[in-house]
Amino acid sequence: MQQVPTLIMKGNALTQSVAIIEYLEEAADSKTKLLCEDPILRAKTRALVELINSGIQPIQNLAVLNHLKCVANVSEDAKPKVAVDWSNHFISVGFEALEKELVKIHEKTPGDYCMGENISMADIYLVPQVYNANRFKVDMSKFPMIQKIANHLSALPAFMKAHPDAQPDAE
Repeated sequence: MQQVPTLIMKGNALTQSVAIIEYLEEAADSKTKLLCEDPILRAKTRALVELINSGIQPIQNLAVLNHLKCVANVSEDAKPKVAVDWSNHFISVGFEALEKELVKIHEKTPGDYCMGENISMADIYLVPQVYNANRFKVDMSKFPMIQKIANHLSALPAFMKAHPDAQPDAE
């Protein structure tokens, strides 16, 4: 199985985004920490990451959508719409759960980011998923907290540089 992303560090190939980000968090000597110091908030951050990374994203990745188009019992012309409807449905369901969690977190820890006032690992996962939500025509007005956080993050230079449309292979 080919793995994307892959990070080569000290001759070791590290795969899977959560493992890579946690490695960088632990290995880097940075003032910016992506996981909260408080163990409860750190666990809640990881829960948000898993909700997005395991609960939403895999259901609408390219391999799944290509397989869906192969097995869908519809005309060739209808297959792209089937993929959009599928993705829209599962992103919306996931965002309903994510919105509820973010609202709960922000009742105790308000701020511009998923975990309050500091960028966290959850924010790194949120922005690309919002990009996909827009791509698959999800009604983002149903998710005001997600939209507010994503808008704030998208205005930051690091997130603008990492935006999918800013990548060398963007179509």
